[in-house]
This record gives sequence, structure tokens and C-alpha cells, in this order.
Amino acid sequence: MNFFSPAEVASNYIATGKSKVNLPAIKMLLLGIMAGAFIAFGGIGATTVAVSIPLASVGKFIGACVFPGGLTMVLIAGSELFTGNCLLVIPLLEREIRLRQMLKSWIIVYIGNLIGALLVSAGVAYSHELGLFHNDLAVAVINTAITKCSMTFSDAFLRGVMCNFLVCIAVWISFAAKDVAGKIMGLFFPIMIFVLCGFEHSIANMFYIGAGLFDKTVPAFAEAAVAAGVDMTNLTWGNFFLKNLLPVSLGNLVGGAFVGWVYWFCYLRKGKKQG
Repeated sequence: MNFFSPAEVASNYIATGKSKVNLPAIKMLLLGIMAGAFIAFGGIGATTVAVSIPLASVGKFIGACVFPGGLTMVLIAGSELFTGNCLLVIPLLEREIRLRQMLKSWIIVYIGNLIGALLVSAGVAYSHELGLFHNDLAVAVINTAITKCSMTFSDAFLRGVMCNFLVCIAVWISFAAKDVAGKIMGLFFPIMIFVLCGFEHSIANMFYIGAGLFDKTVPAFAEAAVAAGVDMTNLTWGNFFLKNLLPVSLGNLVGGAFVGWVYWFCYLRKGKKQG
């Protein structure tokens, strides 16, 4: 076969996970920053395409097809993404890594992802790149941020679970491929589906909401939003962290860890018993 079987992927991920948690903290942080930036660029690319197409349904579909470019950069160029690293539960359950190692990796990578995503958010806002289409792009970004900051805790959590279920499946499929083309094709559809369905990805939201918050401070963008009848009351840093990032991150953790547990239980735990 020109791809690894699920059992082989599970076994191979043990070494991958061990290498991830054994990275020096500074490398974890830097690679986390890179991943946050990659996802952010995927987000701005998807939003730009969506806004440029008059028919909203078509724009959303095309945008969903562009966003996977972010995860492609993460997996092919090499970086550390919190949501994908939820699969570290596999080597943890195999007792190949320790709980504190996994938690340390998650925390440092998460912080790096936040830094990278916010840097890109600030960059596209203050460079006025979001002024495309007579500021319509900036208004769309602000609207997206407001919508995300106005969700209930349960909605955000459940959408986070479903999102990272698909993201970790995408990562899993990419690990099954033996060449770059196969990795890209494998990750494309699960990521496209989660974007199309409107599920919530914590790292992508670091960009989307961050960009909305930075846009709010740019007079031209704020004026365009007000002229479009947008109420920016709910767009605050507090709502960003407490009403979106917290429940979505917890949901992502549950969804991703569930995928890891299922594959460990089906392909690794059984092998131990047989041995």
C-alpha cells in the first residue's frame, strides 16, 4: 500500500508524540507561533474569498476550500498546533509520555498559537489590508468576531468538540499518507467540512476575533461597521476569552482527545492484550 494503515498510524504516532513533548520550551513556543500564524493566514484568505463573491452560499463554500491551506502549512512546513496535538493522549495512554509533559506541551504551544494568530490579526488590521472591497472585508471580519463573542457557552463548547473531532481526523489521515500530495488531499475534506458547517476552532478564533478587536480600533473600519448598522457592544477582550476561547478550547480538547482515545483503544490497547 502507498499509505499507512490506521494501526500503523497509531503506532507511528507514539514516536511523533514523544518527539513533540521533548522539544525544548523555546522551540515549542516558536513552532506554536508559526502554527498560529499559518492558521491565521488561512483564515484571512478564506474570508477574503468569501467576501469577494456576491452570492453568500458560494462564497462560504469557496472560503471553506481555501481555509485548509492553513493546516497544510502547519503539517507540511512543520509547526506545533494545539488542536492537532490533542492526539498526544495516544502516547500518554501508552505510558510513553507523562501527563506533565503533555500538559506542558499543550500550554506552551497554545500560548505560541495565540501570539502567532494575534500578530497576523494586528498585521492585517493595521496595514489596512482589511480595507479591501471598500471596507466590506473589515466589516465582515467584525461581524464574524461579534457572532463568535455572542454565542452561549454550550453552543461554543459543542461546536468546539465537533470541530476538533474533524481536525484530528484530518491530522490522522495526513499521517497515513506517504507523500506530500496525499497529505494535502487527506486533510482537505475534514477541514473543509468543519469550516463549511461553522464549527469552532480555538486557534482560528484567535485570529478571527483578534482581527475584529483590532479592526474596532481603526477609525475607518469602525465607521464602516457603524454605517452598516453593526452593534459592536459584545466585541470585547473579555467576551473573546470567556465567552468564546474558553468554551471552544475545552470543546476542542474533548473532541481531539476522544479521537486519540478511540484509535488507541482500537489499535494499541488490543495489541497489548494479545501480547
